Amino acid sequence: MSARGIIFVHAHPDDETVGTGATVAHYAARPDVHVTVVTCTLGEEGEVRVPHLAGLAAGEADQLGGYRYWEYRQATEALGVTDTHFLGGVARYRDSGMMGLPSNDHPRAFWGADVDEAAADLVAVIRDRAPEVLVTYDPDGFYGHPDHIQAHRVAMRAADLAADPAWRPDLGAAHRIRKVYWTTMPRSVIEAQFDAFTGATDNPFAGVASADELPFGVPDDQIDACVTGDAADTAKKRAAMAAYATQIAPGDWLDVLGDKLGDEALVAEHYRLVRGERGPGPGWETDLLA
Repeated sequence: MSARGIIFVHAHPDDETVGTGATVAHYAARPDVHVTVVTCTLGEEGEVRVPHLAGLAAGEADQLGGYRYWEYRQATEALGVTDTHFLGGVARYRDSGMMGLPSNDHPRAFWGADVDEAAADLVAVIRDRAPEVLVTYDPDGFYGHPDHIQAHRVAMRAADLAADPAWRPDLGAAHRIRKVYWTTMPRSVIEAQFDAFTGATDNPFAGVASADELPFGVPDDQIDACVTGDAADTAKKRAAMAAYATQIAPGDWLDVLGDKLGDEALVAEHYRLVRGERGPGPGWETDLLA
């Protein structure tokens, strides 16, 4: 492809918005950049946050995946994304649910997928789009969800295999990704959010004594990049969040985060560079393509 490319590999519908929405919107708006969002499951095991849609849940009608697919289409359109791909095809892999639940053992659970088989589909996408940059999760899947961990494994394996000309030439010409980033949050941001919600009725950290107990985030000096969305990116991320009616209810903590700490808290998205060379200049990178 002639445009420079970035590929985002996420586990469920809404992950692309919550974790990287401002970054996705920022690059999707650039005419010189091609953005691809790859999603691994339909999020069938997700929690339904609004009562009138509770019947969609896995333990009820088990129709949440189809509904989240529709939400995903609205959200990615709001972010400006025109190139989306479900790993292996829509509904090839099922949401595994949280670690240790019986849903981990479902025959189609992504957690149990053969990594090389899943990676082969992603290799084909990488070789076709030829992105410079890949964005995914760290080895712990950011917070330990089985599908996030598996998305990390598949993405990293695919990045290796896509660059090997001897591996499955039927999937296209070999392509080496120049930079790989993992999503993360700096401890300073986590602590600020924790303090802001202490005592609030919508506290997402209820039952947690301190920010140190949270299973995600890294020291600030381990951050390599921060993409901060502008006003247009902020509006697009908020619109994408609103599209996920089953996952982000009106007044939800994520929905009001910007009101408590300012829009930058909502749209400043942080990354660790784990492959490739940092761009020039001091401090954190502000352009993943640098």
